[in-house]
Amino acid sequence: MPLATLTDVATAAGVSVATASRAISGRGDLSAQTRRRVREAAARLGYRREPARGGRPTASGHMIDLVLGRFHNPWSDEVTAGAHGAATAHGFDLVLTEETDFPGDDWPVRVRRRGSAGIVLGLISPTTAQLESVRESGIPVVLLDPPSEATHGMPNVRTTDGAGAAAAARHLAARGATRFAVLGGDPPFRYGRARRDGFVEELARHLPQAEVHATTSAWRAPAARDAILPLLRRLRGGERLGVFAVSDELAAGVYAAAASEGLIVPDDVLVVGFDDVRGARWLSPPLTTVRQPIREMAAAAVGLLADAAEGAPGAAASVTLPTELVLRAST
Repeated sequence: MPLATLTDVATAAGVSVATASRAISGRGDLSAQTRRRVREAAARLGYRREPARGGRPTASGHMIDLVLGRFHNPWSDEVTAGAHGAATAHGFDLVLTEETDFPGDDWPVRVRRRGSAGIVLGLISPTTAQLESVRESGIPVVLLDPPSEATHGMPNVRTTDGAGAAAAARHLAARGATRFAVLGGDPPFRYGRARRDGFVEELARHLPQAEVHATTSAWRAPAARDAILPLLRRLRGGERLGVFAVSDELAAGVYAAAASEGLIVPDDVLVVGFDDVRGARWLSPPLTTVRQPIREMAAAAVGLLADAAEGAPGAAASVTLPTELVLRAST
């Protein structure tokens, strides 16, 4: 007869796997009734708790791990601020965990050792081995702005990428651009594709005859500069190019390309970005951009984990927060 799993215990007790894990380990703020129900189910099924691989977890259940590919950039700074504020409000400490490429230094091992109450995973596609590791531990995961549609059934938080890009298309059309370009990112992550497609489709509805030049670059301003330069050099006198860049970083590259060709933003080139990170308003002229509520998205991800820790039933599988077009001098 196969051994009972933590999932079996959770099903028998009518709770989430995360709640079952906390009840058995003694972590988290659970009601006495919930904790007793889970432990009775575990005893009835003969469940035996296995120690976490890579070391025995600590007894702390009031930590949430924020796992990002890198920190200290405008996007991650906003995420950290939003996640920290929400974690504090829910009574958790926030641990910053960076994904590394060093052999033997895998973030799931570090998280399991700490016995965290949950994981916010930002802009990272976890491997099968990493997913199995966290699933075995019973630690819940929320994906923040997942880079692909493959969410592996995990809750996720995102924004209205397509709708935000559509707003950018309508705005550039209304501002009198005569030619248009959309600058996408490479690798073509889910959110970048959604923004590109939203722009192209909306512009086709408003200006069916408009010429739209689509190009891509690495997600860095210097690469964006090189990618857009050929198009700028083909502009004829009197034309106004409307450029939608799928991130503010790429939009900064458009500014650099225009300056190198003696073109003026917004007289010759109208530019709209996406994100509204702090550097957008420091560009000269300040950048019109689609604001995604990065801090609010991070806070929502932490909120889903806090709900799971408290045994709240029916946790949302996906949360989508709205974008907003922020008008500045670049258009």
